[in-house]
Amino acid sequence: MASKRQTTMAKIAREQAVRERRARKQEKRDKKKAARAEKGAEATGAATEATGAATDAPTGSEVEEERGV
Repeated sequence: MASKRQTTMAKIAREQAVRERRARKQEKRDKKKAARAEKGAEATGAATEATGAATDAPTGSEVEEERGV
């Protein structure tokens, strides 16, 4: 029967550092994605305003009201 080997504090610290680094990278990716989406929405909104086109799509709150939420 093999005995379990204890994880050293150094290994635990390395693993924690990797998890934190990955979390920071994911946050950066999310921020970039949100910025691109916002920039795209602004460009689309500006184009809609320039052409004078109106949107008939319901907003999020209107959809919730229809569902009874």
